[in-house]
Amino acid sequence: MAGGLVTRPWGERSTQRAELNRTVDQQNRPIFPDSDRAMVETVQRIASARGVLMAQIAMAWVLKNPVVSAPIVGATKPHHLTDATGALDIDLTAEEIDSLEAPYVTRRPTFF
Repeated sequence: MAGGLVTRPWGERSTQRAELNRTVDQQNRPIFPDSDRAMVETVQRIASARGVLMAQIAMAWVLKNPVVSAPIVGATKPHHLTDATGALDIDLTAEEIDSLEAPYVTRRPTFF
């Protein structure tokens, strides 16, 4: 998800970049609607239970998807690469995957 949405608790904007990111598209629709909150909170719960970073759970979730051939890592600092490669060691359970996918809500694309 854009802007590291699933790498920190819902509503936390800890970086200058996050403060500068747009929150609505040109049609004034939210880029990160409230329906995403349940997904972010599920990532946070699983990461906390496993003692790993939310970013690692998010990347492990992407990596388990058979249609993703090359996940994009938006690394802006060296430790982001270390965090991302840590996801390679995480094998999500079927229950964890189901809980991550359950709150997903299909929506129209947002445009900048």
